[in-house]
Amino acid sequence: MISGRGINLYFGDRILFDNIEFTIRDGGKYGLVGRNGTGKTTLLKILTGEIVPQEGQVDFPGHYTLGYLSQHLTVDETLTVRENASLAFSSINKTEAKLESLNEALSTREDYESEAYHDLIQQIADLTDRLSYLGVENREAEIEKVLKGLGFTSKTFDKLTGKLSGGWKMRVQLAQILLSGPSVLLLDEPTNHLDIDSIIWLEKFLKNYPGIVILISHDRQFLDNIITDVYELHRGHIEYYPTNYSGYLIEKEERVRIRQAAYENQQKLIADKQRTIERFRAKATKASMAQSMEKSLDKMEKIDEVVEDHSQVSLSFLPVRRSANEVSKVINAGKSFGTNQVFDNVSMEILRGERVAFVGQNGQGKSTLTKIIVGEWEPSEGTVTLGNNVDLGYFAQNQVEFLPGNETPLSYMESVAPANMRTKVRTILGSFLFSGEEVEKKIKVLSGGEKTRLALARLLLKPINFLVLDEPTHHLDMQTKAILKNGLESFEGTLLVVSHDRDLLAGLTEKTYEFRNGEVKEYLGDIEYFLMKREEDDMRAIEKGDQASSKKAAPLSKEERIELFERKKFLKNQINKQEKSMQRIEKKIQSCEKDMMDPEFYQSKNAAEVTQTHHQLKSELDEVMESWAHLMEEMEALDEG
Repeated sequence: MISGRGINLYFGDRILFDNIEFTIRDGGKYGLVGRNGTGKTTLLKILTGEIVPQEGQVDFPGHYTLGYLSQHLTVDETLTVRENASLAFSSINKTEAKLESLNEALSTREDYESEAYHDLIQQIADLTDRLSYLGVENREAEIEKVLKGLGFTSKTFDKLTGKLSGGWKMRVQLAQILLSGPSVLLLDEPTNHLDIDSIIWLEKFLKNYPGIVILISHDRQFLDNIITDVYELHRGHIEYYPTNYSGYLIEKEERVRIRQAAYENQQKLIADKQRTIERFRAKATKASMAQSMEKSLDKMEKIDEVVEDHSQVSLSFLPVRRSANEVSKVINAGKSFGTNQVFDNVSMEILRGERVAFVGQNGQGKSTLTKIIVGEWEPSEGTVTLGNNVDLGYFAQNQVEFLPGNETPLSYMESVAPANMRTKVRTILGSFLFSGEEVEKKIKVLSGGEKTRLALARLLLKPINFLVLDEPTHHLDMQTKAILKNGLESFEGTLLVVSHDRDLLAGLTEKTYEFRNGEVKEYLGDIEYFLMKREEDDMRAIEKGDQASSKKAAPLSKEERIELFERKKFLKNQINKQEKSMQRIEKKIQSCEKDMMDPEFYQSKNAAEVTQTHHQLKSELDEVMESWAHLMEEMEALDEG
């Protein structure tokens, strides 16, 4: 368990954390949420020790290890992808050495009833569990599983990390952290450079991770599918919600409503009392009573007014002319860079009013085809054309990199605005949360989210009837992403979005093109329909392979079929028994852990007994789970054979 107590952090006059406190339970999956600038990344850095608060402290069990994915690359670019991933096991080697040292220390102890002895047993159990989960006896297989899960192919395992793009380097860093199997995973925007397949794989990995996971993410669906608890940072304070992100939004709204009602009721009560005091003061016989009431009012604990930040981006597109019905047509298009063929023989058409999504693995040509469609690049083969009367608006994936750093949002927007729009520049900037002095800041000092908002604001300077957005949600907080989606839903023109953000795409687009293994496939539905259909397609492919294999196998005799049936029946019964045993043991473990989380636990008489029972139950659970796994393997082998 991790706890933070009385943490105060301030920078000059700005208070970032005002006496915040939190508790992180073992195995918990936590989302750290709040508007940009509320201190989410700073809190992770306090947990790692990189930042030390002016007051307060964070308490960690001494045997805990940390894995921190920051937004800054730390991988060794002179090593290959596989070699960098293998470095993860250096920490596991240390863990194994520590476990051996603890076991040696335990063998010399005879103070069986002491708190120190049972703390030693708990440390050994935790380290053993972690090594067991990581499957360190088969490290090469683990490396391959994680790298492939994050989108690498066998061909790229031996590629120098320095030759990869920044996004792929970040994946190498993430793989290294996941493989190291720390007690606590601190992940700051882990999905920023992942495609949908890798995000789904990471979701499953983190859901089943035995340690603590603390996430910062602007991917709502990713958070919802993993976290069980939320800590919200808001105006220097932290608040706990025992639910996932969607539940947090509902519960927060209810808490705000209750607090506001309590504040208003108290204000009414105070006003009534003050009127009574003023009335009593006017009468000599009741002056002492007025004084007493005034003292009582001064001692009343005041409820703070609910102050919410309701500032939000406003997206309103200019009226547009009607384009030709055929907005974009791609005929047998291909693109190569030297000997590298990105895609070939791709054909598609985008019609007026359609809403299209490009999804798929990174490096498969989504952005490449997008650049060809908007006219930035030429195809190596085939033809790509825009229709008549198409007014294009394009947001590139790396758009913010080309913003002039020494200009201000105001001077930049005025320089690119058509003459008839220059008087409206301040209004447009205001709708994207640039107001007052913020319009005069140098662009180079803006945050990633602010730069993205500025690049999007530029799109409102002219009429657009074909809007093309390549990864528009990078660096945007969830509130701004929701506003962006609402604005795009009301956009009357034709829309093409390249994105891995499932929450953005859900219900927004009506046609999906998947870029996969050098091919482009059309799905007539949104992202949820696409994921469902692709899963069905993958299952059919597996079934075809099974059917082909079964055709080659000789049919079983009657006696063999009976024997197989009886064996499966026996295995099924044994598996059911083991699963019931696991549930029973897990309930007992939870009961022990509930007692152990009590601050007074280690002062109680039965602390040693409960700790020993907890250790025995965990060992028993390991044995039952191992037996269950063997039974499941045999059952699966019989099903496949």
